[in-house]
Amino acid sequence: GHDISEVMGKFIKPGRIVILLAGRHAGKKAIVVKQWDDGSKKGSGRKFAHCLVAGIERYPRRVFKRLSKTKIANKCKVKPFVKYVNYTHIMPTRYVTTGEIELKETISEEALKEKETRKEMKKKLKKVFEEKYTSAAAKKEEKAKHVDFFFKKLKFQDLPPDATQPPNKTLSNFLLTCIQKKK
Repeated sequence: GHDISEVMGKFIKPGRIVILLAGRHAGKKAIVVKQWDDGSKKGSGRKFAHCLVAGIERYPRRVFKRLSKTKIANKCKVKPFVKYVNYTHIMPTRYVTTGEIELKETISEEALKEKETRKEMKKKLKKVFEEKYTSAAAKKEEKAKHVDFFFKKLKFQDLPPDATQPPNKTLSNFLLTCIQKKK
């Protein structure tokens, strides 16, 4: 039996955009900052393959030309998050932001340990993300597509109701069926 990382190669590297699949940030996009393919040996208790990610908890909203400058500024705001995630709870995408968004200076493992330093780190990260978002919106080039993908919210299309499932029963329909059964 081969180890899966030997067969596939290691592609979860810093800069890779991933989608979180579990927890309160499920469905949110994040960028890998640092990875531990074999789990960390230190006393963190994480003996599984995991990575440190920085992602967007609240995405920037759509902007129109007719809006005032303050409204546009408010709609371009981002709320970030930073956390350790098990590899099984992330889905890597084909997008990579290496060179576009540098997070090594902003995020440190030491800052994650204390509540106050974590808050400061999130504020710095918020600034980095917002600057990148506004600059990426200005220039449209091939590299900017990756950054553009990162700042867009995941959207799911409404699927047509399955034909095998019965139509949704409303209260009136339910009452009618009950009355008909009594007769």
